[in-house]
Amino acid sequence: MNQKVLAIIPARAGSKRIKNKNKLKLAGKELVRYAIESTISAKLVSTIAVSSDDDDILTIAKEYEGLYTIKRPLHISGDHAQAITYVDHTIETLKQSFDYVVIIQPTSPLTIGEDIDGTLNLLFNSTADSAVSIMKLDHAIHPVKIKKLKDLELLPYFEEERNRMAAHEIPELYVRNCSVYASTINTIRHGKIIGDKCLGYLMPRERSLDINDPIDFDFAEFLMKRKYSKKNES
Repeated sequence: MNQKVLAIIPARAGSKRIKNKNKLKLAGKELVRYAIESTISAKLVSTIAVSSDDDDILTIAKEYEGLYTIKRPLHISGDHAQAITYVDHTIETLKQSFDYVVIIQPTSPLTIGEDIDGTLNLLFNSTADSAVSIMKLDHAIHPVKIKKLKDLELLPYFEEERNRMAAHEIPELYVRNCSVYASTINTIRHGKIIGDKCLGYLMPRERSLDINDPIDFDFAEFLMKRKYSKKNES
């Protein structure tokens, strides 16, 4: 079955914690380029659009043949604008019909095309409304280990730890890693990015970094340099 998949790369100008984050250079390349190039390498995507209110980002996107560049209005570009607004705007601008929409975040530069295809394949082969990329939660921040501090005394926040210290003693938990979000077009039409039934595509921890703070960026720089160093060695 030939599915029509619209991939949207959202890359607005504003960012509170890291200025101009989406066009900041990581290992010599702007963050938005990593998202564009991983999406181009995905095999299941039929149309790619970059949505931005930043002319510099749109200029970068225009360097890649076949991409659509969508100038996002300012009223849906602020911190409080919901993701569904730029998705709807992109679909309305393109004036095409799609079966699925997948969002790839520039703040996850270690995402590869295989992750995008893997998330989409989950959705294709199911009756779910959406599928997202996830990572395994580190046992050190497992809910049973989270505490609150009262008069210097550590107390359980959720439940008693009951001496469950090792990873194998507590259930495995997962969290969205903010990299890939795939939805049926019907889910989008109902004003949702993530539907009632959502599947999780597990990504390895080393590709699950989401850049929000300067320390995240520094760590991403380290991981990216290590990645290219290993490539050169081989």
